[in-house]
Amino acid sequence: MRSDASMGHPIKFKSGDTKTDRSSVHQKRSEAESSCVSMRSDASVNQSFDYKSEDTKTDLRHEVLNRFRSNLMKKFEHLYQGTATQGNPTLLNEIYTELYITESESGEISNEHEVRQIETQSRRAATEDTAIKCSDIFRLLPGQDKAIRTVLTKGVAGIGKTVSVQKFILDWAEGKENQVVQLIFPLPFREINLMKEKTLSLSDLLNVFFPETKEMEISSDEYKVLFIFDGLDECRLSLDFKSKGKLCNISESASLDVLLMNLIVGNLLPSALIWITSRPAAADLIPSECVHRVTEVRGFNEPQKEEYFRKRISDQSLANTIISHLKLSRSLYIMCHIPVFCWISAAVLEKMLSRAESGEIPKTLTQMYTHFLILQTNIKHEKDYEKKVTDEDMILKLGKVAFQQLVKGNLIFYEEDLRECGIDVTEASVYSGLCTQIFREELGLYKGKVFCFVHLSIQEHLAALYVHLSCTNKNRNVFKQITKHNALSKLQDRIQLLIKHVSLSELHQRALHEALQSKNGHLDLFLRFLLGLSVKSHQILLQQIMTLKRSRSDNNEKTVKYIKKKIRTIDSPEKSINLFHCLNELGDHSLVEEIQQYLKYGRIKEAKLSSSQWSAVVFVLLSSVEELNEFRLDKFVQGKNKAENMEVLQKLLPVIKESRSVHLSNCGVTDKGCAALASALRSKSSHLRELDLSLNEIGDSGVKCLWAGLEDPLCKLEKLWLRYCGVTDEGCAAVTSALRSNPSHLKELDLSLNKIDAVNLFSYVLQNPHCKLEKLGLSDCGITDEGCAALASALRSNPLHLRELDLSGNKLGDLGVKCLCAGLEDPNCKLEILWLSDCGVTDEGCAALTSALRSNPSHLREMRLSGNKLGDLGEKLLSKLKYDPRYKLETIYY
Repeated sequence: MRSDASMGHPIKFKSGDTKTDRSSVHQKRSEAESSCVSMRSDASVNQSFDYKSEDTKTDLRHEVLNRFRSNLMKKFEHLYQGTATQGNPTLLNEIYTELYITESESGEISNEHEVRQIETQSRRAATEDTAIKCSDIFRLLPGQDKAIRTVLTKGVAGIGKTVSVQKFILDWAEGKENQVVQLIFPLPFREINLMKEKTLSLSDLLNVFFPETKEMEISSDEYKVLFIFDGLDECRLSLDFKSKGKLCNISESASLDVLLMNLIVGNLLPSALIWITSRPAAADLIPSECVHRVTEVRGFNEPQKEEYFRKRISDQSLANTIISHLKLSRSLYIMCHIPVFCWISAAVLEKMLSRAESGEIPKTLTQMYTHFLILQTNIKHEKDYEKKVTDEDMILKLGKVAFQQLVKGNLIFYEEDLRECGIDVTEASVYSGLCTQIFREELGLYKGKVFCFVHLSIQEHLAALYVHLSCTNKNRNVFKQITKHNALSKLQDRIQLLIKHVSLSELHQRALHEALQSKNGHLDLFLRFLLGLSVKSHQILLQQIMTLKRSRSDNNEKTVKYIKKKIRTIDSPEKSINLFHCLNELGDHSLVEEIQQYLKYGRIKEAKLSSSQWSAVVFVLLSSVEELNEFRLDKFVQGKNKAENMEVLQKLLPVIKESRSVHLSNCGVTDKGCAALASALRSKSSHLRELDLSLNEIGDSGVKCLWAGLEDPLCKLEKLWLRYCGVTDEGCAAVTSALRSNPSHLKELDLSLNKIDAVNLFSYVLQNPHCKLEKLGLSDCGITDEGCAALASALRSNPLHLRELDLSGNKLGDLGVKCLCAGLEDPNCKLEILWLSDCGVTDEGCAALTSALRSNPSHLREMRLSGNKLGDLGEKLLSKLKYDPRYKLETIYY
């Protein structure tokens, strides 16, 4: 084992051409040789690893390592898109499209549905994130020096986490990347779950999954090892990181949860690298102190979406047609960030657009998924299977599994879950287009099978179909079954089936209630599917694969009215967004079209909008193809009624979060408004980078409300304008306190026209080496020569960032300027623009400025001295510097 001190030096991964580092498996392969690797060639001993001797033991170890790499390569070189082993597998390297992966933060856990998270991410500018290649997740970025042992990669379901793992392993096995790692052990949680009742050692666990390890000494420091735990959100172990059960020996047995916890913490094999992938909601199961880097798989960016379709579809003309169609529907095109949805769309649209189709081309999510269901069912019919169960029965059974597991929050399930819903495992394999099986018989895991739907959205669609058909075909509201379990309630349900007709509107209202009550929005997409399935066009589609006993959609009017009522009364603007998606699925666009007209002709501020209309404004703005670069409240309100303006601000808060620049100048912002803005600033999904609150009487109390957002590490605000806001030293102390807590982002701060005496507070902030402030506005703040001395001290202490300083309108006098020059003359001072208008400066002050510039001539480009009592002497002194090529001074305003 290595000592803890070994963590002090980061692994130096090689970049560029790594051919010389390849395993012997890949050395001197002839051009005519197939992709199958010969393990016994003489070339196989050519510089694989750094072995200590060439004895028999070394040769044996060499052979084992080669066999291990070869086995991993065979396992991961193919990609089975969507289905398990159906059809011909595709070589991963032929179809792989690079995913957009960024460095992230642990931060808050989102309580929104993952589709909503994708919609939010689609608006984030790529330049705001640090992109990381999949192969580089353990490499240090410029400026980083702390060793990376454990990486946590987040991403919504189907975004490409598992494929990223597969590509990482394949590149390693082929000798292309990360050759400093000698062994990679992929241990998916869905497979580990099958052994959750076992007590065993780490050595035993590896022997079960990787028989070759029986011939290795993993406990020694001879191998650099990487463990990959894919799918933390699927883990059914109780990972208790507060447990005191410490394990240091890989031969010591323990329960599987204790084993994994000690490996992740670093008690077991502290020199090993750890990579964990997870959906966002489960990411906090690993304590932040155990994680050295957090990355996020963001799926495909805009160019990568098109690249995928052009790789996936050989007919480029057809690929272009599919891309164009998807771009017409924002809801569909946003979903294309998810690779699995691209696969679904390609499968459906390739078939529909390549031949004459009488049906309507899908424009909504429900239409796309219903077509996909029909397509997959037809694939089963094309195969020579003995039909033991009808399509309709199997789809209902799968839908029941989907619904039961969705309510529980499960994406994976096992044989007992299928049997509970009346599904025979062999029957499920026939329908593998809908339900993927992962067989791990070679691992000795009791030939256990793990099941999951191709993607969470398919599970949600099938669950919705089951709920819909239970109502229309069996007169049953399944939501009542999940809340009633005793014998009496079941008997009452049977009686109700006989005497009461369950209407679709009643079912829809119950589903709406359940979805709105959900804390994490896990039923949002299910709800959209459920409502969409009741539309007549979907009923006609479904009749291709099943019998519908009650296909009427006459209750949708009641559902539409109920949704609009909810939009009027709901408190959460975020939740109302999904309700508009529901109206879209039902084909009702009345509210949205009305608001689009108001926005088109600029009549929003004159209109007296209702609560539901304001919700429609939010939906329209967030659904727009155009980026929300700038938000101006004065476009939506007129007059200075503070209460009304703040009510509108609160309603438009989701838009503010999505906007990069927010202008609220002279809009009557109050403490309540500042508190709302603070919540936006500390939101993980906020894009807010510029905030103008000038000419609002927020005072110190408002600034204190804002402080809660500014100090949060999630706040990425870069520019803040607080001109003429009634701020005093008390409010200034709150701002500087926030900057000390979170100094890394704010680049521009304007506090002009406020009464501030305690300039020394800014001096302390500016001296922080992490402070990134480049532009500071303090005009007309009552600053004196004492304040100038404090600023001069800051310029000397931390000269790396501040470039612009505005001190106009302060009675500095020559004494104040002389104090300031003590900082300006320091060779380290990088100030480029200095405004000193109306500061009571005379020729004496100009002489001091001239002297300071002679000492440090390399940076100051612009100076404003208008409104001062300058004589000819002062102007001549500075003018000489302006025309002297040794100085950078370009512009002087007198």
